[in-house]
Amino acid sequence: MSNLNGAYYGPSIPPPSKSYHRHGRGSSCNPCSCLFGCLCNCIFQIIFTILIVLGVIALVLWLVLRPNKVKFYVTDATLTQFDYSTTNNTLYYDLALNVTIRNPNKRIGIYYDSIEARGMYQGQRFTSQNLERFYQGHKNTSYLHPVFKGQNLVLLGEREKTNYNNEKNLGIYEMEMKLYMRIRLKIGWIKTHKIKPKIECDFKVPLEANGRSVNFEETRCHLDW
Repeated sequence: MSNLNGAYYGPSIPPPSKSYHRHGRGSSCNPCSCLFGCLCNCIFQIIFTILIVLGVIALVLWLVLRPNKVKFYVTDATLTQFDYSTTNNTLYYDLALNVTIRNPNKRIGIYYDSIEARGMYQGQRFTSQNLERFYQGHKNTSYLHPVFKGQNLVLLGEREKTNYNNEKNLGIYEMEMKLYMRIRLKIGWIKTHKIKPKIECDFKVPLEANGRSVNFEETRCHLDW
């Protein structure tokens, strides 16, 4: 056995490696990012709260007011002239209508600030008339009496001319009246901004001949908000 000059302490141990920690990395939050995230969260909560409040208000108003659609009817029509000249493409007409407006709401009144009635034939407007403005109370029925009389240039195609001749032979014409309105709703002491509904009334009207009265079938109109 060889002699050892010194004691044996085993293998040498390497020195520990130094670790460096950099501030601003890892789980720490960047001030700008944190501020932006907090701002977005606050905005989202505010918008969500506003939507909830508006929804509750709308539900309460609906339960209190129980709004129903206003109903429009053409109750009577008198046609004493409806002649179309192919020579100068002119339509000669004399048409009187009775229109009924029914407001079934208990707590809603309506201001009719402007009313324009247009007479239409086969998609062509041949006349128009501005009617008087008025206020309609709740649970009320009002009446309009547009009268269209005169002559106007109307360009009909060959198919439309054929339809006109067929209706002339039958003595019954298919027409349309459109009402363009500007209205405001009155709920208690509150008045809404102006609304622009459009009402379309399709009806068939027979031509009166030699003063002979004819029956007219009442027609309900379509309301488009």
